[in-house]
Amino acid sequence: MAIRNLRFEGDPILRKTSKEVKEITPKTRDLIGDMLETMYEANGVGLAAPQVGILKRIVVIDIGEGPLVMINPQIVKAEGTQTGDEGCLSVPGKAGQVTRPNEVTVRFMDEDGEYYEAEGTELLARAICHECDHLDGKLYLDFVEGELHDTVSESDEEE
Repeated sequence: MAIRNLRFEGDPILRKTSKEVKEITPKTRDLIGDMLETMYEANGVGLAAPQVGILKRIVVIDIGEGPLVMINPQIVKAEGTQTGDEGCLSVPGKAGQVTRPNEVTVRFMDEDGEYYEAEGTELLARAICHECDHLDGKLYLDFVEGELHDTVSESDEEE
């Protein structure tokens, strides 16, 4: 596994639509491993393949309950609303208020080609929506209500 270079706001690849994964190859599995390692290294809770320059419909999420790998995810149900601060590894140091569904059901394929449905609420629902948006060339910036604000990291506070 390897840490991949993140793509940042302004990179045209972040605004493109990702292609469906037709078959899971060793290269696909390597990408997923690299995405997980990259996400953890950057202290993120989610990462979509376009954020590392690959236009494939793959996302990884870990809100602290272990990794969730979704290939070709499709949100099939969304209910309720929640509004909260949202940030993105591709927009470092910034956050903004975004309204998302409070509960979602997502259908996806795993690394073994098996199909599943998963339900997410609150933070997991937010992460699923955020990462799936990346696959369609959308950033959370497209949905921010009001102004962006700076985020303060722990390393900034220590100085």
